[in-house]
Amino acid sequence: MAVSLLLLCLFCLRSAEAGKLLVVPSDGSHWTGMKPLVEELGRRGNQVVVIIPEASLSMGPSKHTTTLTYPVPYTKAQLQEQVNEGVAILTSVDLTTDLARFQNFIISMELLNVLTTRNVEGVLSNKDLMKKLQDYNFDAILTDPFEPTGAIVAEYFSIPAIYIQTRHPCGADALASQCPAPVSYVPHGFTHFTDRMNLWQRSVNLVRALLQPMACGRLFARADEIASHVLHRKTSMVEILSHAALWFVHSDFVFEFPSPLMPNMIVVGGMDNKKAEPLSQVSILIAVILPLLLILPVLLSIVILKC
Repeated sequence: MAVSLLLLCLFCLRSAEAGKLLVVPSDGSHWTGMKPLVEELGRRGNQVVVIIPEASLSMGPSKHTTTLTYPVPYTKAQLQEQVNEGVAILTSVDLTTDLARFQNFIISMELLNVLTTRNVEGVLSNKDLMKKLQDYNFDAILTDPFEPTGAIVAEYFSIPAIYIQTRHPCGADALASQCPAPVSYVPHGFTHFTDRMNLWQRSVNLVRALLQPMACGRLFARADEIASHVLHRKTSMVEILSHAALWFVHSDFVFEFPSPLMPNMIVVGGMDNKKAEPLSQVSILIAVILPLLLILPVLLSIVILKC
């Protein structure tokens, strides 16, 4: 009887099947954190297609994937110059007061609004690229919601969206997922608070929480217009992000303050860390001998003093 049940279960099992995955990454450290996962998925037999702009700071062809590019109205030098200017503006702001930090937050939203929406138009207005993507008939899309491109593409093709990110600048992830974040215990970004706040800090944190929808509206102003035009209905990026199938949270509670997570959120911090290589014999000798050489003079001086 037991053998019959076992055979029945084995016949009911399905073999693993490779899928088709569209990847829409963001530039810089966002791509650095996503790249190991993308390459591993490709190595395991999945058909992974990555779309990137022709001009970028760090993105390029990756192993075990197909890379498609699309034209953008800027060069790599212009992009680097704009990023440098933005960093210079942000680092020149005085952050010693809560008001100054809030002003820095608003400036960040303005800069990101410009940087993150140009690629949206580059992808969605490219009819040849969109037709090619449609012909692939993807099973899912993996994207970083730091840029709205991937989320809008997923909504346009009606395919499940998997988001991978650390923390969204305007808190769109919390708004979209409706993940509870008690303002008395979970500090918002750019506040520099800990999870142990006094009454004033909790009040500031509450104001920041109330202003989150306005900040996201400011950040996604242009993206909301593009999404509404492409999808032929009034919508917003927060609404589109709320349709996420999965959230990969690229952080770890070893470094982050404790906060609730929704059932479709998975913490993947450290995913891009490489395995440590074994030490060579020379490294081991240095690790053993060098401390001895440093301690030996101290031991000799103690012996001499006692004598």
